[in-house]
Amino acid sequence: MQVAPASPKVRAVPIFKAYDIRGVVPDELGPDEAHRIGRAVARSIGASPLLVGRDARPSSPELTEALVRGIADEGVDVLDAGMVSTPMVYYGVAATGAAGGVSVTASHNPSRYNGFKLCRERAIPIGAASGLRDVERLFETIGREKPGASRGERRRVSLEKGYADHVLALATRPCPPLRVAIDCGNGMAAVGLEPILERLPLRVERLYFEPDGRFPNHEANPLEEENLRDLCAAVVRTGADFGVAFDGDGDRAVFVDETGRPVSSDLVTGLLAASALRREPGGRVLFDLRSSRATREAIEAAGGVSEMCRVGHSFVKATMRETGAIFGGELSGHFYFRFPGDLVADDACAAFVALLDRLAAEPRPLSELVAPLRRYHATGEINRRVGDVASLLDAIEADYAAGGSVSRMDGLRIEYPDWWFSLRPSNTEPALRLNLEATTHERMVRERDRLLARIEAAG
Repeated sequence: MQVAPASPKVRAVPIFKAYDIRGVVPDELGPDEAHRIGRAVARSIGASPLLVGRDARPSSPELTEALVRGIADEGVDVLDAGMVSTPMVYYGVAATGAAGGVSVTASHNPSRYNGFKLCRERAIPIGAASGLRDVERLFETIGREKPGASRGERRRVSLEKGYADHVLALATRPCPPLRVAIDCGNGMAAVGLEPILERLPLRVERLYFEPDGRFPNHEANPLEEENLRDLCAAVVRTGADFGVAFDGDGDRAVFVDETGRPVSSDLVTGLLAASALRREPGGRVLFDLRSSRATREAIEAAGGVSEMCRVGHSFVKATMRETGAIFGGELSGHFYFRFPGDLVADDACAAFVALLDRLAAEPRPLSELVAPLRRYHATGEINRRVGDVASLLDAIEADYAAGGSVSRMDGLRIEYPDWWFSLRPSNTEPALRLNLEATTHERMVRERDRLLARIEAAG
């Protein structure tokens, strides 16, 4: 009697998240998981070829090889882009006409993590609400099935030059001869950025351009203030006109003005909207529901139609496609562009070029351009663990709804004439994320402390 081979063990720790697949290597994610993910993605998309790129983490080559083998086992061809940023994968999928793509990366997470960002044709994202649960179900069962007789082929593709052309096409004016400081955080942004910089008249102070997935200088997460210290110091030391820091896989950027002060990304959305609206006057621009009122006001002052949307790249991109929006931005440093060929993508290098274009159109210090938008007082995002998220949101809505405009688009958002707040559930833990803004600092502090006391009492 023949005994069926044991099914591969599925790890207890969930690696399938809201927007991607991610886990600690090798405890949660290893070659076996990568191979089955490759098979699951190939079968879910059901077309060929798939484009694959990877970041510089020590685990990425092995995981990529296993992923590619899994895709090929399903008879699907692979376009291997090598070591590239996530936005380059998005560009590559659109430029080659691939049926989908995979970026092997854990974004800004520490080196011990790795993961996969998935997309369909034209870089349409695969997230929890758009196919990732189907991939997860296939992942859990596909290991019991033998690969088919037909194997896919692997072919190398080079994206660097085409990507530079693609990003530089956003500019509406010649680039001014500025001095800039750039911190790539040893992540992937430099791969696509260097061919762009070669074609611009900039004097560049380079920080940590060498891709190194161990992140020896600081974490590649520019939202954390400590990770901006070297950039802020470099801006001041060199007299740079501005600075920019990229995250690990190159899809987020945080900007610093010429005084070394970080600029909140929702305000940058307001600034960059003007460049997008110069290309397409009267267009629709999206901003996430954590953004300052100044963002909406800046979009409308530039002649655009403003629209608030949910947080998360898959939601923003879907809304851009549904509404025909030309640009969008999130507080997290994601900036979204509508490129030729029906490509909608978040791209930090494109945001860098767009800011250069804004400075070419209005040659003033960045701090002066931002100053009018810094007219409100915001808390930034504050996280608190709670027991029962849904019940607490209901209770806070009951307590705060009177006199305010209530939205349940994403958690709870209530807006009043002189202040507003947003409470969003975490996707990964029983926690709430608070953002609050008011017309005065005193009002901001008072309402922030009241809400935090209410949350902490329930926690």
